[in-house]
Amino acid sequence: MWRDYSSGLLKNNHTSVLSVRVSAFISALLLSLLCGLFYNMWKYEVERIEREEGGWHSRLIGEISDKDLEAIKNFGNVKDAVRNESGKAGISTDIGDAEALTDIEGAEALTVNEGAENSADLYFYDLRNVFSDTPRIAELVGISPEKAVYNYPLLAMYLIRDSRDTAPRLVFPMFIIIMAMASMSLVVIIHNAFAVSMNVRVRQFGIFSSIGATPRQIRTCLLQEAAALCAVPVIAGNLLGIAGAMGLLHMTNVLLAGGVAGRHKAVFGVHPLVLAGALGVTVVTIWISAWLPAKKLSRLTPLEAIRSTDELQLKRRKNSPILARLFGVEGELAGNALKAQKKALRTASFSLALAFMAYTMMQCFFSLSGISTRETYFERYQNVWDIMVTVKDAGADIFEETKAIRNLAGVKDAAAYQKASAKRIITEEEMSEDMKAFGGFSHASGEFVTKVDSGWLVNAPILVMDDESFLDYCKQIGIAPRLDGAVIRNQIRDVTNPDFRHPDFLPYLKQDDLEKESASILRQSGNEQVTAEIPVLSYAEEVPALREEYATLDYYELVHFIPVSLWEEIKGQTGGGESDVYIRVLGKENAALEELNALQDQIEQLLSRKYTVECENRIQEYETSRIQIWGMMTFFGALCVLLALIGIGNIFSNTLGFVRQRKREFARYMSIGLTPEELRKMFCIEALAIAGRPILITLPPAVLVAGYMLKLSYVEVGEFLAEAPLMPITAFMLAILGAVGLAYFLAWRNVRRISLAEVLRDDTMM
Repeated sequence: MWRDYSSGLLKNNHTSVLSVRVSAFISALLLSLLCGLFYNMWKYEVERIEREEGGWHSRLIGEISDKDLEAIKNFGNVKDAVRNESGKAGISTDIGDAEALTDIEGAEALTVNEGAENSADLYFYDLRNVFSDTPRIAELVGISPEKAVYNYPLLAMYLIRDSRDTAPRLVFPMFIIIMAMASMSLVVIIHNAFAVSMNVRVRQFGIFSSIGATPRQIRTCLLQEAAALCAVPVIAGNLLGIAGAMGLLHMTNVLLAGGVAGRHKAVFGVHPLVLAGALGVTVVTIWISAWLPAKKLSRLTPLEAIRSTDELQLKRRKNSPILARLFGVEGELAGNALKAQKKALRTASFSLALAFMAYTMMQCFFSLSGISTRETYFERYQNVWDIMVTVKDAGADIFEETKAIRNLAGVKDAAAYQKASAKRIITEEEMSEDMKAFGGFSHASGEFVTKVDSGWLVNAPILVMDDESFLDYCKQIGIAPRLDGAVIRNQIRDVTNPDFRHPDFLPYLKQDDLEKESASILRQSGNEQVTAEIPVLSYAEEVPALREEYATLDYYELVHFIPVSLWEEIKGQTGGGESDVYIRVLGKENAALEELNALQDQIEQLLSRKYTVECENRIQEYETSRIQIWGMMTFFGALCVLLALIGIGNIFSNTLGFVRQRKREFARYMSIGLTPEELRKMFCIEALAIAGRPILITLPPAVLVAGYMLKLSYVEVGEFLAEAPLMPITAFMLAILGAVGLAYFLAWRNVRRISLAEVLRDDTMM
């Protein structure tokens, strides 16, 4: 009987059936998409950690014989144990950190190479016991438990944490939180769809109850209907969600192909447990959504159910002054209808407001980021470099290779340089009056500047240039070209001006004393008693054409430019030289990407025979940066769209589900003189209010946040407005309006065919 009743009802109630099926399909699609994306993100992160750090779970440092290794392998929970032949004994406590990991008790530091030849990597079956079994294994082979090292990043990916690991490791927890939030949001949407479908039959269930149907039978009937309605949409939504995750991963590989150094290609995969998990989460979500209204209906007494009309009604009549003033009587009626649906539309309003706010903020952020990157990097160095070469662990002979690079066809200029660190004391008499005016060293951090008896000890970075480039630099600043001294950058930023985009630069040292100054005493970093005295050729405000920024973190550093021939004489005293050498290459005027690529290949062929080199191409860097930003915008934009779909799904569910109730409502309005055109206007007002309210609510805070970002980035308002993302924001807003309008159009198409006499006569039309 219940099967016949349900099948007949579902065949004759297409609107409610469609509403439930659409809600179930959207829920399955979103949950499956999230599961597929996050599983592949997790899988990619595990692969990255295993490639960079290794797939071991714990490591023992110490003398381990073959007998000890065999004993470790025989330990119950040990899957495998192998000698570490990678030359690494420790792993960083945070991803990408190059520092050595300390031992688990923190008493003794393990450097990266310590004990590499005497260490064993352990692999476990049950990862939950890694932190308890490893000390026991260490004691078994006679090694102190303090010499145990754990692969914290890898273990954290399996939710295995230890109190001694202080890094946040948020990838997996964030996935769980997002899935829980998405499920709760979707429960509200589907619950509303089921509630609408079930509530229209309150009186019928009251009649069934009065003739002997038990609450359990009613609840079972409703849940069977939910299963029949959602089976196909859930399967289709899950399959489409997995396909969508595959497509997004493929798009990520295309966007980032060759754009990120060292990135390995992400390979799509779906574990059977992921499919089962996505399906299970969807089924549980839908079951909860159907069970809540079914439980409520089953608890109604026959009298309550028969008396119920379940129409959209206000508990207390409220006015809608704004809608009434703008649209008249239709606006007042639309406002009352929206207030009656306030609880049902709460999720839609919140989701649409949050989606529009997030999308607007994302667009503003990336626009500001693009302006900043273009001005401070690409445009700033446009005429400085086209190709940047980093030569790893190079000696002084690399500077001679610069001559060969200069002779290549298509090269306008080339300069090789190396970085080194040193210290210098600045006395109060040397400081310029302008520097004293803003407080001198009173604003300096103790991290960079140290007060000493004779003045202040400041950082004095050294840029070692090839001799030919240094001579050209001397000509550039108007001094006699010489190779026996240094040129010092005589500029300091006004630290009282926080505008980093338009800084005020002032003289560092007194102008009157510059002609008298004949030498600069450089001190070795960490051992300031060791000094090197070098002649000063000039104090200049103009710097060489290199792709370098000066005094960005330490505003008080005093940069020295010296030729490589002088560096060979003093490097034993100053020390602090980096092992890498940088070669800045400037191509011909208006060189195209293809020309720079060809030039880059020639440089790599020239140097790679003797050195390990890494090359950067300015135009390629710009294109890669643009594609990566577009990819990030696409990803975050997709999340905003998914968030908006939650709200739009709620609106579709609500508008299509309440068609039967609203037919009776509109029949009453027609009975007192409202025309179909006025009713359609009322529908349009409702759609405009539902879509427009989240937009109007979020615009003021969005403008305030954008203004705050402008303030932090020191971008002029006019400059931002010239590139403001008005078109995508407007398109997103129109998409929301269009989707809401479509939902109300479909609902109106069903409502407009009402017959006044038939509706008022039909007592089941609720």
